[in-house]
Amino acid sequence: MRPLGTGDPIRLGPYRLLGVLGEGGMGKVYVGQDHAGIVAAVKVLRPELAHDAGLAQRFVREALAAAAVRSPGVAAVLGAQTEGGRPWIATEFLAGPTLDQIVDRLGPLDDAGLRALATSLARTLRDIHAAGFVHRDLKPPNIVLTANGPRVIDFGIARPEHGLTLTTTGQIPVTPGYGAPEQVLGRRVTAAADVFSLGAVLVYAATGRRAFTGGHVAAVQYEVVHGEPRWHGLSPEQHALIAPCLAKEAAGRPTPEQIAGAFTLSGKSDGVWKRGPVADAIKEREREIRELTAPLLTTRTGVGPSRRGLLTGVAAGGALLAATGGTGWWLMRDGGSRRKDLFALPPAVKTPTARILSADDGDFIVGDAIKPLWKHDAAVGPQSPAPLPVRDVVIAGAKSGGVAAFNVVDGKQRWKASDMEMASGYLSLSDRLLVTADTHGTLHTFVPSTGEPKWTAQADAETLLAVDEEAVYVVTKDHRLRSVGRFDAGLRWTVSVPERFRTRLYLHGVVDSGTLVVATTDGHALAVSTKTGRTLWTVYDQAKKTQLVPVAASGVVYLNGKTLTGRRISDGKEVWRGINESGSSSEWGPAGLSDDYVYANIGGFNQRFSLRKGRKDWFGPGGTDGSPVLFQGSGVWMLQDLNDGLSVHALSVKDGSEIWYFDPRFIDDLKLAADGNRVFVTAGNALIALPVF
Repeated sequence: MRPLGTGDPIRLGPYRLLGVLGEGGMGKVYVGQDHAGIVAAVKVLRPELAHDAGLAQRFVREALAAAAVRSPGVAAVLGAQTEGGRPWIATEFLAGPTLDQIVDRLGPLDDAGLRALATSLARTLRDIHAAGFVHRDLKPPNIVLTANGPRVIDFGIARPEHGLTLTTTGQIPVTPGYGAPEQVLGRRVTAAADVFSLGAVLVYAATGRRAFTGGHVAAVQYEVVHGEPRWHGLSPEQHALIAPCLAKEAAGRPTPEQIAGAFTLSGKSDGVWKRGPVADAIKEREREIRELTAPLLTTRTGVGPSRRGLLTGVAAGGALLAATGGTGWWLMRDGGSRRKDLFALPPAVKTPTARILSADDGDFIVGDAIKPLWKHDAAVGPQSPAPLPVRDVVIAGAKSGGVAAFNVVDGKQRWKASDMEMASGYLSLSDRLLVTADTHGTLHTFVPSTGEPKWTAQADAETLLAVDEEAVYVVTKDHRLRSVGRFDAGLRWTVSVPERFRTRLYLHGVVDSGTLVVATTDGHALAVSTKTGRTLWTVYDQAKKTQLVPVAASGVVYLNGKTLTGRRISDGKEVWRGINESGSSSEWGPAGLSDDYVYANIGGFNQRFSLRKGRKDWFGPGGTDGSPVLFQGSGVWMLQDLNDGLSVHALSVKDGSEIWYFDPRFIDDLKLAADGNRVFVTAGNALIALPVF
């Protein structure tokens, strides 16, 4: 949660707004307090969307659906305004972790916990269906575990029975792996669709793994319609109870009443919410809620923290959940006494630098192949991103999955986090923390030198883009830009991007002077404010044949492609352009910046431009199209495409002449990084360290 900002209302109906819990594509959720001191989650439609009749109707439908359901298993609606002004819905706060957070933290539920969960959720679905609605989006993040049992949240796409699943744009608003086959196919749905979702939820709760998986969304949806659920980890009894819920045909699934009867155990079934590790996690969150909201109820001056301090504390503890939506609005998995440990970081360790080689001392012969400092042939996974040196370790994708760290001195593995499936690379946070994202969209952080886990954040991240001193910037699974705070794991902002950027954002971004610049895979560039996410400027069709990779320094961003251009990062105005003297009609490869020079490859030739002198400085042999340009020692490092695969080449910074090369032979996928007088290379499953001159 963060303080109110420019454009945020101060009051909605009887609720005085105190801070922003989170936001999505349709609206924001605030924490509000009425005259009686009751604290509520207040969801409001964005003002720019209030005039969109379709979205306004969907928002009203959500309010009506949530208010119409009378059940202890849903968050109660405290008030709503659906006509005139800005539509809003106020619901009760829920104190407790979501189901996915509990499974991630404590592991799968035991049999008693699974039965209690199934019984409660089935009865809640019965109540939802009795009110004439189908929830349509039952999934672990939409199930909050409280001391009184599970509560179902987020009626954003709930509709009466027999409504079509497809929206007007043809999109399928269901979470892959949890929506029923008829939802995936865009057919009319009944209450049986929620039963299918319940079956998928129970498989996850019992095993810690999804019932349906795949390499991409379409593959997951195909498995839902045609594939067999992943039953591994279920006992025979659990399989017999859950399997009917996942029948492909709606008519073959049991009713919620039948499910509740089949799962119910003799005696009290709510013990799991009162005693044991799950109950302890719930009590921990409840205690945080009491401590953090108590100051809101006092009107005395000089008591408790300041309003801004309180809101910051709430965000850092991650203890508040908007009852009208869960995904991405509860970012912290752990809180309470662990919070200080999660955000307390050791100083960055010293980098053990290697010796710089000298041709004059006989260390190498100019023009010859160079021998590696060390090489490990079976160290990394074949899909590992480029290696990332962080002081005394180099990070790469582990061969068995996850992330691994290797000693920069000898290449021996230092640690491995193989219990998370890495989705989109890793970034260094000031060399004191490593951040990566898993396939569920959760950010994980580790101390680079030791592998000690630190904070996590459910950011719904599809791709990591960039970091700065304040935040981690990601692309979400629904193709929006999101900023997550480095020091509290709180959601700072989430914004949609122009249509031509949606679904095409490239995994590399750059931040400088308060501006984030990202590119698409088809050559467009977009700049947004790091404070608000507001679009500052765009450039279209900058690159067509090569990948556009922005780099920035000192308030200027350099874009490759059809031209090599430097643009003022604040407004996108061109302030510099490199002249192509190669005679080639190719496009410029990604630029490299070092001191007051810009380096870039075009048509197999590399050019260096002096920004101080305003002209080309030298012209020499270059790398392959799209090769990064790195700097270490006295060399410029890049990849070159030979007939038998890629090779690494080093040019002299002084005059661009080639000094040496490294050719692993028959490898088409080399990736480079450099630090500490070493150049690191991943070549297939091998991790290699090269010396520098």
